[in-house]
Order: sequence, then C-alpha cells, then structure tokens
Amino acid sequence: MSLFDPVVSTPSSAAAPAARQEREARAAGRNVERLPFTIRRVETESDLLKAVRIRHAAYARHVPEFARTLLHPEAADYDDDTIVLLAESKLDGSPLGSTRIRTNLHRPLGVEESIVLPEWLQGRRLVEATRLGIDEGRVGRVVKMALIKACFMYCEDNAIDFSVATGRPPVDRQYEQLLFADVFPEQGPVPLRHVGNIPHRVMAFEIASFEQRYRDARHPLLNFFFNTHHPDIDIGPAAPPPALVLARTKIAQYSPLLPREFAAA
Repeated sequence: MSLFDPVVSTPSSAAAPAARQEREARAAGRNVERLPFTIRRVETESDLLKAVRIRHAAYARHVPEFARTLLHPEAADYDDDTIVLLAESKLDGSPLGSTRIRTNLHRPLGVEESIVLPEWLQGRRLVEATRLGIDEGRVGRVVKMALIKACFMYCEDNAIDFSVATGRPPVDRQYEQLLFADVFPEQGPVPLRHVGNIPHRVMAFEIASFEQRYRDARHPLLNFFFNTHHPDIDIGPAAPPPALVLARTKIAQYSPLLPREFAAA
C-alpha cells in the first residue's frame, strides 16, 4: 500500500482552474509563460522517490560524503508540516529539481537544532526550504528560480512572515542575490546538524516586503516573480494534504529585533 493517497482528478476539472488563472493573469496585465517542466507538490511514493533521486545526485556533486545519507526518503519528508516540491520534464517526466519546505507552526525549524534564532524572528510564522537539488542540464537555472518562486508562493498563500535559508559557500551568494539578509551578520558560517554539520550562513527574507524591495532594487527577477504567471507552477492548496501525514510503520524501512535591511522596508 502506498505511503500516499493519490489525488485523482478528471482532465476537465484540472484544466478549468488553469484556464481561468491564465485569463485572470492576462486581465491583470501579466504575461503568461509556459515552462518546459512542471512544478508540483509530491503526493505519491513514486513522486517522492523521484525527488530523492535528484536530491542525492545534486548533493553528490558537491558534498559526496553527506550525499550518502540521502539515498532514501528521510523522516522529515513525511512530516505533516512539510511539503516536498518536484520539478519534472514535460518531455519524459524525468526529475529536474526538488526542494522541501517546512514550517514552524507545529515544531521548531531544522536550523533551530543548531542555533537560537534572534528576537526579531521569535514568534513569527517561518518556513525553511532545504534539500534543494537541481539537475546539471541547461534548464537547471530556470528550474532553480521556478522552485524558489514556488516557495515564495507557498509563503504568501500560508501567511508566512519570513523564509529562513541556509547556504554553504558559494551557494550563500545566490541567497544574497535574492536579497536574503544575514540572521547573524557578525558571525560567519556555523555548522548545522540537519545538513551534516557542514558550515552554513543562516539568512532570512521578509515576505511582506518582497515585491517592494525588488522594485526598489530594480531586481532582474522582478518580472519573473511578479509580472509573469507560470501555469506550470502548482503548489496545491494552502493546507498540506492528508497524504503527507507520516506513515510511522513505513518510515522504518528507510531509516539508515529586525536587521537594517528589513527595518527600512
């Protein structure tokens, strides 16, 4: 029996909302752009195994020792406050990227196993995106940006205050380019338990000021994030579906105050 209850929909019920969204996007003056891949939330065991495959391959290229711990699904993949996103090629269904989003609505974030978040993040609705893995192909950068857009969409849909991210050098520079700010600006990278004790910078991004900060900065991704509708990015309902509740018996087999940037916003 599958870990997940698959979502079944007829072609007409699936197509109608997408068509309506496109019409609404055009009426609002936004471009509609189709991608050569889809992004959706994992809903079946086979979906999850695809996400695990691309996750492991991506980590194996940079941190092979830690990648050996990512050969199978992790317990965190099944938590009811977590979703896993999967990018798949429209051509052949192959996995092109994946990331996992976890909230602090029921428990602390993974990063809080290693650090105490500062006062300006305490009592806030937070998410942490981890296990970002992307295929090396030419479409890889677009997949990465689309997954990041999906994460921001999830934050907006679920009234999240801040997104917390951790990045090891040189990945941390990508978060800088996206206007994430250091949570501990006077501190260098810190070893984090949930990422194999590898030193990472801890960074955060305020969701409410997202669009205004990108406009003020004339950010090159402004149009991608705010002026373009991507029907191929579908993060599903705001609340996690029942299918993502941890199946306790199955998991056993897989076990082996605001910083300056925000105060001005």
